[in-house]
Order: sequence, then C-alpha cells, then structure tokens
Amino acid sequence: MSKSTAHNLGWQPGVAPVAVVMISLNEGHNMEAVCQNLAGWAQEVFLVDSYSQDDTLDVALRYGVQVVQRRFGGFGDQWNFALKELPITAPWTMKFDPDERLSDELKACLLQAMNRNEGNGLSLDRCLWFMGRPLPVRQTLVRLWRSGCCRFTDVAVNEHPIVEGRIVHVAGEMAHHDSPDLDHWLEKQNRYTTAEAISAYNQSPLSDTPQLLGTAFQRRMWLKKNFNRLPFRYFLLFLYHWLWQGAWRAGWVGYAWARLRADVMRLIEYKHREIEITGRLPVKRSYGPGQADDRVRQCE
Repeated sequence: MSKSTAHNLGWQPGVAPVAVVMISLNEGHNMEAVCQNLAGWAQEVFLVDSYSQDDTLDVALRYGVQVVQRRFGGFGDQWNFALKELPITAPWTMKFDPDERLSDELKACLLQAMNRNEGNGLSLDRCLWFMGRPLPVRQTLVRLWRSGCCRFTDVAVNEHPIVEGRIVHVAGEMAHHDSPDLDHWLEKQNRYTTAEAISAYNQSPLSDTPQLLGTAFQRRMWLKKNFNRLPFRYFLLFLYHWLWQGAWRAGWVGYAWARLRADVMRLIEYKHREIEITGRLPVKRSYGPGQADDRVRQCE
C-alpha cells in the first residue's frame, strides 16, 4: 500500500462477518450517519479517500474506520485497489457508498444469508431518495461477496462487480440518499457527465458486452451504446423514468427527478459532441475563491 497513509483507531466489530468498504471525496455530510448505520453490524469498515477537503477523515477516524488515501484514477481502478490492497480479514466483503443506509430488515437478512453460506455473492434492492423524499424506484445490485471472489470492471465510471459463483438475492431495502440538495446533485452530475463524455470520445470499453438478448446488465450496455441513435430518445427516457419506473407516484419530486435523469443523458451527448467539434478534452477547473496572493495589496 505504497504512497498511502493508513490509520486504524479501532472500529468496534459488529455481529456481521463482513468488511464494509467505501470510497470517498468530500463526504463529510454523510460520514456521521453512515458510520452510525454500520456501527454494531459490520465486523470492520474501510475507507479509501481521494484527499477530501472537508471533515470526511475527521469523522471516519473518530469512529475507528480504517482509512487510506489514494489519488482517484477512475471508479473501477479505485475499487480494484481497495479489494486487492486493503487488509480485509472478514470472510465477506461489501461495497458501500457513504450516501447509502441499510434498513434493519436488510441487515438481518444479509446476516442470515452470510451465516447460511448461501452463494458466493448477495444482491439486494436499493431505493432512491431525491430532495429528501423516497422515490418508488428500485434497483437490484450485487453488493456482497465472499472475500477474494470479486473484481471490478476497469472503467472510469459505472464500474460493475464481477463475482465468481452463484448470486443469491436477499430481502430488505437499502436507501440511497443521493445528495443533500439539488446544488450538490447537479455538481456531481456535471463531473459524471464529463467523465462519460470522455469515455465515449475515447471509445473506452463498457462494463460488459452490449447484447440486446443478453443479461439485464448486457441489455443496459446495449442501450447505452446505441442510445444516441434512437429518435425521440430524451422524451422516451423521461417516460421510462416517469411512467415505467413509477416516479409519477412521488408527485412533483418524481417528475423533476425523471426530467433531470433525461437531462443527464443529454449533457453526456452534448459534451461528447463538443469534444469532437473542438478536438479538446474538458479542462478540470477549481471554482470559487483561492488563497490570497502576497504580490498584491489585500483590501477589506
């Protein structure tokens, strides 16, 4: 674990034989709640931090989370580093995001599945929250596996776990509190759409083989590859989120979420086309004030 700084101030082991692993960048607004959510349940908790500027590390270390810092080089790269280099001792490993929370039912169901040694991986349902309200939108995700049985697709964004062996689905629900407010959400989507546009321009490989008649994830990759060829694609995508996924049941909040999800795909296409037109990749910028320059007079 060269060029990393490790800390271990003593996480109090919980009842579940699982190592929970998170990655972070400026997740201070989530760390208190996520540590409390995992306390008493996870055997050990790890955090790979990409040099946060807020109090992410202060909170994590106060709870005894084992923390390392490493420059971010893409989601697949960061997760593969975590699985390979972290000193995980628990028999099971769980991928977790700081903005996610486990329900008591899900904790119990996951514990039972791990104790019964069912399969090599466990999948679960995640419920999306937006503007402080739950959406009637569910995602089925593989999030737990026997330690050493998983690797991630080496992609910049939308990394996907590849687990060797049978996957078992468990009951219960994980809540995904995507962002504390819309300003934070939009800033995050701006970074995400830029990364996706660069990947598309570079013709980077997708997380799985795109196949219309393949698995659900392969069908998703096929749609992602061919999305820009579809007529009325943004309106159809809005209808998919609004009607098919049932976001309409959340009222105006669901409507706003469905519209914004379509706008995210529009931004990816527009940024991709901008790169093709200009021949330049986007430049990373720092917004907001910096430090005072001692070469000029400072005024109150």
